[in-house]
Amino acid sequence: MKNYGCRFSLDDFGTGRSSYEHLWQLSVDFVKIDGVFVKELDTNLRDYAMVKCITDIGQLLGKKAIAEHVENGAILSKLNEIGLDYAQGNGVEKPILLQQLS
Repeated sequence: MKNYGCRFSLDDFGTGRSSYEHLWQLSVDFVKIDGVFVKELDTNLRDYAMVKCITDIGQLLGKKAIAEHVENGAILSKLNEIGLDYAQGNGVEKPILLQQLS
């Protein structure tokens, strides 16, 4: 599939014991950090450290990191500080209909 230009993401990273094993074994392009670690990132040092760790390991392995549930500017600011590659959530853009993309 990659030969056809498809790229792949390892979703919900960090929530299962096998997340790191999958990161080593699967040929994914992105590590999508589970929102459970992101939603209080601006006020919770443990979540900040977890997101930074996942981002750093992913980038070390040549993967881009994506954070789910970025719901406000304070979280987005912390993610920029960490050096995260991509963010998704209402703090970035409100959901729109697919028809509105064209």
